[in-house]
Amino acid sequence: MTDRFRISSLLAPGLAEHKLALPALLRQAGLPAGFFHQEKIYATTAELFALWRAIAEMSPDPGIGLKFGAEPRLERYHPTAMAAVCSRSLRDALQRLARYKQLTCPEEIRVHTTREEASVEFFYLQTDEVQPDVMVDLCLSWITSIARRGTDGQVTPLRLELTRPAQNRELLETHYGCRVRFKAGRNALVFRSSDLDRPFVTHNVDLLTAIGAQLETELAARNTCAEVGEQVKHTLKRSLAGKRPTLQHIARELRTSVRTLQRRLTDANITFQQLVEDTRRELAHHYLKHSAVELNETAFLLGYEDANSFFRAFHGWEGTSPGEWRTRHRATEPAALTPTRF
Repeated sequence: MTDRFRISSLLAPGLAEHKLALPALLRQAGLPAGFFHQEKIYATTAELFALWRAIAEMSPDPGIGLKFGAEPRLERYHPTAMAAVCSRSLRDALQRLARYKQLTCPEEIRVHTTREEASVEFFYLQTDEVQPDVMVDLCLSWITSIARRGTDGQVTPLRLELTRPAQNRELLETHYGCRVRFKAGRNALVFRSSDLDRPFVTHNVDLLTAIGAQLETELAARNTCAEVGEQVKHTLKRSLAGKRPTLQHIARELRTSVRTLQRRLTDANITFQQLVEDTRRELAHHYLKHSAVELNETAFLLGYEDANSFFRAFHGWEGTSPGEWRTRHRATEPAALTPTRF
């Protein structure tokens, strides 16, 4: 899966409403000045985390994440959220959110249900980095707002579990309407299982059919387009070592023309360079975690001309050096003496 989040064009106006200066915010996050001027705004997981950390650092409001998650204006809802509000019940809404979330990002919504309780958690698939607290607030507040809107306020969470130390308890308990458990083992919103099947007063069959059909079409197109990306990445993994990757070489390996491969990538809304970077990052993680390969050899295996180029790229991905990252993430099992060949 590609490490790319689609950022709503409404985020910048929303930040301006909260009196946050975008140029200063982007500098704080280490993002380019033209970030919000792109026709389609995309960010990696690391960039998204950096952006929201900067928002939390620059905003004087400790509840800014809660407010973004609880956006009351339907005109600012993403189609996925609209589909959730139009669903039959909270269970149906959560299933739709989990299904359609993959249209915009490498993130999963997981619901774990027992006889008495149902918990909702968010997982980021392309990073081991801890999710910023402000993003936890945003995501779980978003789920709460959909549950409340759908049931006309009849559903209230049973409790909120947060891994962070105790802070802003009154703010959080007032917002969610439930007790908060700090220093928990997870970030999760917990409902009563019986509330999952409470009917939504906002259930709208016609609107749901229209929105759902469009989202299903986009999902089918995404899955089809994802195939070419995975094909290219698989080929890159077999051919990166010691060579600068080119579109021409990959096209030959896939037995297609450069023009056809480029068109398929364009249709999938991904670039060859993006796939090269994603592949290098995945392989770098693999080599650093599971082998005793020297850093210079790792650079060679990833197709970099020299170790310095690899170090600069890795620092851009992870915000730290390959050696420091290896120390933190080294697998506990005995390391292999040679790298795995793909």
